[in-house]
Parts: sequence; structure tokens; C-alpha cells
Amino acid sequence: MLTLHRVRAVQPAADAEPVPGHAVVVDGDHLAAIGPYEDLLAAYGERARVREWDGTLTPGRHEPDGAALLEAAYHPDPREAGELGTEPLTGAALAALPMTETRWGASARRGLQRLLASGTTSLSGPFTRPAVRTAVHRSGLRSRPSAPLTPGAPADFAIYAPDGTCLATVLSGRLLHRRR
Repeated sequence: MLTLHRVRAVQPAADAEPVPGHAVVVDGDHLAAIGPYEDLLAAYGERARVREWDGTLTPGRHEPDGAALLEAAYHPDPREAGELGTEPLTGAALAALPMTETRWGASARRGLQRLLASGTTSLSGPFTRPAVRTAVHRSGLRSRPSAPLTPGAPADFAIYAPDGTCLATVLSGRLLHRRR
């Protein structure tokens, strides 16, 4: 399925200037086209679903400390907020918790959701805990930094609001995070 993402601007690479009025077309798991919105709408509009975002579309963020964030921190379940708070626990607070592989896996999934909510599309390991490794693999996050946005490249990107918050994160053409 084709999806046309209309945004304020497209920033094709981390070191490039945003191009106002541009949009991207996603075909399956790859970028099909990048260019002025009106041109893409004329070429793909009848076949594409249009998503409109009030932000700038960029290559996704790479998290070089992925292993530390997921294997050296516990991301509390919302039901534990009264007892443990909402922020990740490390050090002595983490050491005091009875951590099983099941609990590590659940923590990793919550940590991955936080990363997706920040626009992360790739992260570095290695991941030594089997439950964490499985959660990372299932998430779809890549182990190498995102490439510049070009036709034919994987459809991995994030869309940021003018205030810098992440509106959406897309991996392989799939919308995995959307700010509510």
C-alpha cells in the first residue's frame, strides 16, 4: 500500500537543511519518492493514503547506548508507578528488585516504547540477556544508524513537531509510534 506523508518539511539527512513543502511516499517497506507535496499528490494521490503531520520528517534517531538503556535499567510497569515511580531504575534501586527473564523482557518492551516515542529507529547492542535480545529483535529497530532519506531506502523515519517532540516513528513503512 502506498502512503503519502505530508509534512511541513523533509530533512533528508541529519546534517541537511529541512526542505519546506516536501513530502515522502512510502511503498511497503521502502521510500518510493521524495519531493514537493503537490507533485507527489499528482503522481500518487489516487492510489495513496495521505497522512498529514504538523512537523518535520527526518531520518530516525540512533541510540548508541541501547544496551545500557535496556539491560542496566528497569522500566517500571505503569501499575508499579505508586511503588517504583515512572522513571527507569538503575544502580541500587535496580539491584533491590527480583529480576527474572520475564521481568527483563517486559522492562525491555517498555523501554523500547520509550525509544520509539523519541523517534529512535536504530540502536546499538550487544544485548546479552535473551529476553531483551528477543524484545529488540521483535521491535524491528535496526542495529545500524538510519541512512539518508532517498528513494529505494528503507522507510525508517521520525516526524518531529516544531517543539521537538516526536509525533510519529515509522520502521519499514509501519507506523510504530504516534503521539496522542
